[in-house]
Amino acid sequence: MPTGPEVPDTVSADQLDPQVRAELRTLPGDLADAVARRLVAADLAEDPEQAYQFTLAARRLAARVGVIREACGIAAYRAGRWADALAELRTARRLTGRGGYLPLMADCERALDRPDRALAIINDPGVSGLNREVQIELRIVESGIRRDEGRPAAAAVALQVPELTDGRLRPWSARLFYAYADALLDAGRAEEARDWFGRAAAADADGETDAAERFEDLDTAVLEDLAASDDDTGPAAATHETEDAGPAAEDAEPAAEAGPAEEARPSEQDAEPAAEARPAEEAGPPAEDADLAP
Repeated sequence: MPTGPEVPDTVSADQLDPQVRAELRTLPGDLADAVARRLVAADLAEDPEQAYQFTLAARRLAARVGVIREACGIAAYRAGRWADALAELRTARRLTGRGGYLPLMADCERALDRPDRALAIINDPGVSGLNREVQIELRIVESGIRRDEGRPAAAAVALQVPELTDGRLRPWSARLFYAYADALLDAGRAEEARDWFGRAAAADADGETDAAERFEDLDTAVLEDLAASDDDTGPAAATHETEDAGPAAEDAEPAAEAGPAEEARPSEQDAEPAAEARPAEEAGPPAEDADLAP
């Protein structure tokens, strides 16, 4: 049986996350080690496609283990294999009962140009029982769908959750701030977007996003816009103001430069989120799950 790409000799089963390794205990020792080495190799691979191939090799060895199907789904997602990722994550959810896969599943539906199915996942009543991080990730996917629809204001509204402005940083705050900045930028609110990219960069200790670069780009753009505005109101306008001010104006100190823009907050125009779309019926199990058949 083919076992996929060759696993480097430096890769050891002991390198696998202990929690994941614990889920392989149902397998015989040698088989568990072989699967673990392929999962570690997938995690270390820099090329997303190669990582996916390593997870497929692990799946061929033990297709009925939920954590292996989860790894396949995540690797397929990172490789841009949306249909494959969706199939694997659906299977993983059936095997494990976990709801943490839903944001990736919804984003796969979005990438496959099936927004109604994505919204059905996002608005499923069971989402209310999931942990807050999963709920926020689903909101981020919804915001992306609204942007795809050409509704940037609605995209911003989707992310106006209490955690956006409560002053507490969480492991997922950088992603929330980044998505909100993107939505504001699409809505033409560049200065607010710049502020939120700055917040995202400050919260992103691990460099998960390119928020710092986006902030710098917008900072440069704002300064250029201000410089262009100053050029438009150059010496002629200044002379006119001096004449109007009368002789005393000549002795006056130069006017202070405009201060920084007021700190961005969710504007009142976004109000409360609109009513969420009615869930559509979820598609049935894909053919890719056939290897689970007894």
